[in-house]
Amino acid sequence: MIAYLSGVVREVRENSAVVVAGGVGYEVQCPAGTLAKLVAGQPAELNTRFIVREDAQLLFGFADTDSVRLFDLLTGVSGVGPKLGLALLSAMPVSALAQGLLGGDAKLLSSVSGVGKKTAERLVLELQGKVPEHLAAPSVGGAKAAKVATTAGRDAVDALLALGFREAGVRAVVAELLSAEPELSADALIRKGLGRLR
Repeated sequence: MIAYLSGVVREVRENSAVVVAGGVGYEVQCPAGTLAKLVAGQPAELNTRFIVREDAQLLFGFADTDSVRLFDLLTGVSGVGPKLGLALLSAMPVSALAQGLLGGDAKLLSSVSGVGKKTAERLVLELQGKVPEHLAAPSVGGAKAAKVATTAGRDAVDALLALGFREAGVRAVVAELLSAEPELSADALIRKGLGRLR
């Protein structure tokens, strides 16, 4: 099991990054929030999960232990593979996803591309009592407040919704961007948001 990877980012791709460690380049599939923190030529430290299948060996990387914990819980549910777990973690911040699971919000989960109504209901049923409550805590004052805190944020949400992206994903991404950089303009939020939502 590869549980941790420390090296230098060689390349950041659409859904993955190549991290060079010990002279070997590892392709690591990451959620959008983790990819946004990686910069080519800069050092990176990732918590990882190595999944071996008959037809593939896949390495998944996460910037924090909370994301790994939630990924493990998600992929422990029947019918939820690592790609779907990654899609859920890419669509919204850990805190929003944890809140959705704890609150039994199947509608929020099914708004994520690839997650059907039955899968969303199964996730809620199996994980509602297993998700640690502290995972949902950050959004109480941070991301949740940020998503309505600025005119730029509201404008960016409106623009991204007009482009056809799902509301849950749009609001979560804009909230996360604003919590990291509260002074971002609407144009910058839209540009960065597009990078994460595509």
